[in-house]
Amino acid sequence: MNENLVAYLVAYLIGAIPFGLILCKKFTNIDIRKEGSHSIGATNVLRVLKEHGSKEAKKAAILVVVFDALKGIIPILIGKYIFDLHITTLWSMGVFAVLGHCFSPYLKFEGGKGIATGAGVFACFLPLELIGALVVWFFVGKVLKISSLASLCALLAMVLLSFIFHYDMPGINTHAPILIIAFIVTYKHIPNIKRLLSKTESKVI
Repeated sequence: MNENLVAYLVAYLIGAIPFGLILCKKFTNIDIRKEGSHSIGATNVLRVLKEHGSKEAKKAAILVVVFDALKGIIPILIGKYIFDLHITTLWSMGVFAVLGHCFSPYLKFEGGKGIATGAGVFACFLPLELIGALVVWFFVGKVLKISSLASLCALLAMVLLSFIFHYDMPGINTHAPILIIAFIVTYKHIPNIKRLLSKTESKVI
């Protein structure tokens, strides 16, 4: 099998590991897919565990963010430092890791929203832009306390900053991987966007 195809498959399958579901069951034996927004992401884990009175809610949510981000980081680091793959292949692996998270074969091709895994991917290539996006995420989240809005604003900032700081995108000469990841994440946020427009989106308390 072609080396690149193997790399993409590995990245997809690692990205598809549903840590939100796994950790939520470990801490409370709750199936996160059946509660709250039914998302396996950290925000829903935090909200649902709080509703169930779990003292481990914040710990579980933080762990979900960390492990979801690592799903974007680890495949790329392995590809880069162990197999010496070309940067184009590494970027493609990042896209497949986000696809795996959002459309997991372990969950009948359902999944999370892709924010943390996407952040992990961007950390490998565009750390400066990611820092700027995290500042936006923190500010919007702190002021408005709406996780989805904070995430979407951070995503927009990430895309815009990538054009400002790395207009030529060294090594690949295209912003396509960034735009593809942004499209996937935005697509997964469509229900949130509809709730934002109707002013019914839940706040994180």
